[in-house]
This record gives sequence, C-alpha cells and structure tokens, in this order.
Amino acid sequence: MKHDSGKLYCFSPPVMLATFVIEICLAIYTFWRYKPSLVRRLGMFILIALGVFQATEYMICGGLGFNHMAWARFGYVSITLLPALGIHMLAVLSGKKSSFLVTAAYATCLAFVGYYALNTAAISGNTCTANYAVFYSPSTAGKLFGIYYYGWLMTGVYLAWKWGAEMPKKRKQLYSMMLGYLVFLVPTTAFNLIDPTTMRGIPSIMCGFAVLLAFVLVAKVLPASCKVSQTSQEVVDKLQLRI
Repeated sequence: MKHDSGKLYCFSPPVMLATFVIEICLAIYTFWRYKPSLVRRLGMFILIALGVFQATEYMICGGLGFNHMAWARFGYVSITLLPALGIHMLAVLSGKKSSFLVTAAYATCLAFVGYYALNTAAISGNTCTANYAVFYSPSTAGKLFGIYYYGWLMTGVYLAWKWGAEMPKKRKQLYSMMLGYLVFLVPTTAFNLIDPTTMRGIPSIMCGFAVLLAFVLVAKVLPASCKVSQTSQEVVDKLQLRI
C-alpha cells in the first residue's frame, strides 16, 4: 500500500471498508423500512453475512486482538451461510413447501460452518494484497466447498427461473432473485476467464461483486415481497408533504 499509495484498486482495503458500510447500512434500512417477516429476516441475514465478509477482508492482516487466520476463518463462515440463505429465501418467496430442499441446503451449510469454525487447519494461510485477499484451503476441502457453493448458487438460479415461469404472481420477486445471483456470478466468471490467476482469490472477488446482489435485493426483491412498516411510511409521507 505504501508503494502504491493514492491508487484505488477494485478490491483494495478502502473499497472493502466502503462495501462493508454499504451492506450494513442496507441491512439497517431493511430493518427500519419493512414490517417483521421471514423474508425481511432472511434479507437482513444475507446483507449482514456479506458485510461481515468484507469486514474480515479489511482485517485480514490482523487486528482487534485476532490474528490473520482467525479473520480468514470468520470470513469463510460468513460466506458459507449465503447459499443456504438464498435457497431458503427462494422457497419463502415462491410459497412452496420445499422443506427437503431447504433442509439439505442448511445441512450442507452447517457442515462447512463447523469445518471452518472448529478446524484450525481448515485454512492454511492467506495473502493480503492490494487488490484482494487470497485464502488457501486444503485441496479436497476446497473442491468440496466449491461444489457446495456453486452447486447451490446454480440451483438457486434454476429454481428462480423455473418457479417464476410457473407462478406469474410471484414472478417479479423470483426473477429479481435470479438477477441478483447473475449480477455477481457473471462478472466473477468473466474476471476469472480473463485472468485465471484470480481463481486464488475467488471468495474475495465474488463477494466484491456481491454488493450488486445487495442492491438488487433491497431495490427489487424486498419492495415486492415485504410490507412497509407504519413508522417508515409516516416518515416518507412527511418528507413528501414538505417537498
């Protein structure tokens, strides 16, 4: 950073910190704006998990009494939650009783959460670079985690498309979720194809682009799925009267 002071990279620490602030602010806005519901809670959990990962990246070189390995493990735990939360949200938005699907998603999620949270050898090291954080994980575990992650994300894209086509009244929410998945999956894939060496930092890069998912979630999915709280509506009405 001293060598390249003044340059703002796509995944540099200032961007990580800014992304963390944006995602946490969106979670707070969601809490304030909408009435309590399962969709609101799931949306908040997704936003908070995204924000926590950005915070761990910012602190990846150590700080606040935790070393770099602890921060790396915190980061992996937070992003491990995202695929299962997404499948759960899709099931709730569609109104389908997909208990087996949701249970399977959470079961695999908890297995990896336990692995990264309890196993000190789960992550063998990390590199703090100017562009993104690079994590190293045992090859077998890393491959299984990749299957888990991409498997559930692609399942989410398929289910959003399939259920949206079958349910016109739910189509807007479901297709918005599909858009949310694609706006960070497609850029990440393109990034890796252009420069294959970036595969080393795929968790960092993917969650960097996932801020786009956060915006889609707050701008498209939640407004179409949640009832506005009375307090927030009163504030909006007062502002409109003043204008």
